[in-house]
Amino acid sequence: MHSIEQLQNLVNKAITDTKYTEQPAELYEPITYLMQLGGKRMRPVLVLVSTELFGGNILKALDAAIGIELFHNFTLMHDDIMDKAPLRRGKPTVHAKWNESAAILSGDVMFVEAYKLMIKVDDGILREVLAVFSDTASGVCQGQQADMNFENRDDVSLTEYLEMIRQKTAVLLAGSMQIGALIGGATQEQAKLLYEFGENLGLAFQLQDDILDVYGNPEKFGKQVGGDILSNKKTFMLIKAKELANGNTASELDQWLKRSDDPLAKVEAITSIYNLLEVRKLAEIEMEEYVNKALKALNLVSVDSPNKELLRGFAEQLLIREH
Repeated sequence: MHSIEQLQNLVNKAITDTKYTEQPAELYEPITYLMQLGGKRMRPVLVLVSTELFGGNILKALDAAIGIELFHNFTLMHDDIMDKAPLRRGKPTVHAKWNESAAILSGDVMFVEAYKLMIKVDDGILREVLAVFSDTASGVCQGQQADMNFENRDDVSLTEYLEMIRQKTAVLLAGSMQIGALIGGATQEQAKLLYEFGENLGLAFQLQDDILDVYGNPEKFGKQVGGDILSNKKTFMLIKAKELANGNTASELDQWLKRSDDPLAKVEAITSIYNLLEVRKLAEIEMEEYVNKALKALNLVSVDSPNKELLRGFAEQLLIREH
């Protein structure tokens, strides 16, 4: 088995070596720009890990892995437009560097290029792989639309929220692993177990992201702490707090949600309400439940346990981010 670092290096080299049509430059330059901004490459790495888990050759999975990363970055490019985000990984977003029209069209081409890479898998598993990829792509778009819908609603339930993050975040991790397993020669049943592992891991990851947005160390978290609070974003933390708050606490929370004049005071006040209601502890309990579900699915995968340790390690590396 290769290490995570070795697989990341392989993915990065493949991304650097990938050449797109040169003309028109405004269509293809944004793709190269965004793909070379970096990142952990966790999704393509999961494709390769899952292939090797079942004894497959990772080089046969490399095209599909890069296809997954292209699709992921396509969603980021379009998400940045919708969010009017000026920066991505500390650099100007594509729509800020070029313009919105260029970002939309370049994103569309990225989706096409992702499919062109995905169809390079062996003919014997092509239909299965494309079915997983297509379902995954639809799920991510459905999750993004649900997230946008939540912006205009004050009655989002935890059930709805968890389904939204399952689609928006978890299904891409899960689909990456299922595709990798199929390329590695896994049965449909075994590949589905890896899907369950990735899905539950993705849910746990997003719940931890919610926690770190409030309680993380900004230098280690890599994002503005309290950003979700300032934007009144529907997260596990806020939804649970609104569910539990009553009396003066509920009134105070509602008042702060309506305010935007004093950002620091707003973050401090709502964080204090979260502390009072112990929503961090509840989020951590929920997160641990998904981690346990993920590991339970991994335990059922019928391969040598030493090979599975790499995935266990990846799960720990993914989830145990410093606060």
